[in-house]
Amino acid sequence: MENIEKGDLLNAHKHSFSNKDEILESAVCGCFHCIKIFRPNEITAWIEEISENMETAKCPFCGIDSVVGDKSGYPLTIDFLKSMHNAFFLDWLI
Repeated sequence: MENIEKGDLLNAHKHSFSNKDEILESAVCGCFHCIKIFRPNEITAWIEEISENMETAKCPFCGIDSVVGDKSGYPLTIDFLKSMHNAFFLDWLI
């Protein structure tokens, strides 16, 4: 697995909420909960963020709001998504 900087993971995580515009501008998206890569048009559910007047993507495979688009500037590889998963779901980062 790639050696990815902790700061990169934290910054990439910021792209997983209030992200509808960025997701729709992306060619591909990835979920760091279920480690799936898919196209933005596969997303059918969004979480409305009332305080931000934005929407957050929900993964079309697992339904979790852990979606990042390639427009974020981060690599949507399986290794990167696994690193994100480990950081935010297995608690070694937070």
